[in-house]
Amino acid sequence: MSLNERRRAAIAFALLFVLYQGAEGIGARLLGSLPVQAAFTVGVVLAAWPLGRWLGFRGYDAYALEWRRTAPVLLAGGLALALLTKYLAVCVGMALNVYAARAPQAPAVAAVSFLSSIPWALVATFVPALAGDILTRGFLFRALRMAWAPWVFVLASTLLQTLNHLYTLDQGPVEWLRLICFGLAYAMAVARTGSLWLAVGVHWGWNLAYVLVGDILPYETLAPGWSALLSAGAHLVMFGVLFAIPTQIEREDFNADPA
Repeated sequence: MSLNERRRAAIAFALLFVLYQGAEGIGARLLGSLPVQAAFTVGVVLAAWPLGRWLGFRGYDAYALEWRRTAPVLLAGGLALALLTKYLAVCVGMALNVYAARAPQAPAVAAVSFLSSIPWALVATFVPALAGDILTRGFLFRALRMAWAPWVFVLASTLLQTLNHLYTLDQGPVEWLRLICFGLAYAMAVARTGSLWLAVGVHWGWNLAYVLVGDILPYETLAPGWSALLSAGAHLVMFGVLFAIPTQIEREDFNADPA
């Protein structure tokens, strides 16, 4: 990577980082405005395309977001994995008195609430997931043009994922652990597939689950600290499940094995 390419990468990353932090720092904390927060988050996704071109890639290819035949499969698979894991985590939390079930709505009212929330929830949870994944995983994996060893990438991305949440780090060690476990799962999804789409699916699914699972299985949190630990544990479970996905090298070795 030439000096000029390093400079461009540093500038591109700084621009994306400032936009991402602006969503929480300016939109949420300074102005208390959801539209401004959303504008900064959408800005990350929109700015990523011309910045990718400027870095010498085909737009979003700079973040391992090539749209190939496997992309929708990875996206849908990650979405399903996260939704199922979140549902199971809530069930475990109820058994452990971390969560308490709320009185359900009438079936007709609950069905209307669930169906009406889906279109909004799909968009409102997808864009932040995509923005975060571009910045903390896709950029490192592809735009930096580095030949990462898988575990080095996973650890570097996890560190960046944690530090990127500047405004929640003051919540203490439990929050740090939660962010680390989230980062491990999402980075491993990239390392196993060589694509950002699975990580986006898992991240999106977890965000989406907060809306949909709350409609399907209404609950309230009784122990926030234990809830955070359950979320961390759920991501460690997904981290382990992702090892079942063969990497490209493993697939090539398997196909080359005469046995």
